[in-house]
Amino acid sequence: MTAPEPDRPAGTIATVFADRIVTVPNALSVIRLIGVPVFLWLLLVDRAYGWALALLLVSGATDFLDGKLARILDQSSALGALLDPFVDRLYVVATLAGFAIAGIVPWWIAVVLVGRDAVLAAALLLYRRRGLGPPEVIYLGKAATFVVMVALPLLLAANLDTAVTDAVRPVASALLIWGTGLYVWTGALYLRLAFGPVRRLPRRTGR
Repeated sequence: MTAPEPDRPAGTIATVFADRIVTVPNALSVIRLIGVPVFLWLLLVDRAYGWALALLLVSGATDFLDGKLARILDQSSALGALLDPFVDRLYVVATLAGFAIAGIVPWWIAVVLVGRDAVLAAALLLYRRRGLGPPEVIYLGKAATFVVMVALPLLLAANLDTAVTDAVRPVASALLIWGTGLYVWTGALYLRLAFGPVRRLPRRTGR
């Protein structure tokens, strides 16, 4: 008969790993989080658009990579499920605000895109108060997010002094306009999908 394994004291490295806090995907999300103020400094203070573009592209690559690694390494975690989308949205808001301040995009586009997410976040709170999970993902919404996320670095590239600037600018502007329209449309679809169950179920009250 083997002796029982001794209990690990709380707060040890083993406990942290067991709780799936220290993982490769979470580390990438934290690196992306640290990159947000660095990106804004490069964009607005140093006016180093080339470095800001490089950081934006690296952030997009690590965003794709951390999801893949979570599945390949079996390192999905509750923290990662919260941290990854939070950093995604923070990057979008920070990028749009920075672009608007720098005059790269009109203010109204930044307000519309951020406002759409704010409205959906409020709708999600209504879902939770009625004990419901989040609405079903609309793949058109994923496509809208992808178009916007492609348009933003292209807009920044269009402000660099390069030989392809004149060719990139109309493509970036068209993608931004199309992506903004699609983003708002899918936001309306999400609201329609969300408020059906919300109207039918009473609000849960805690004791």
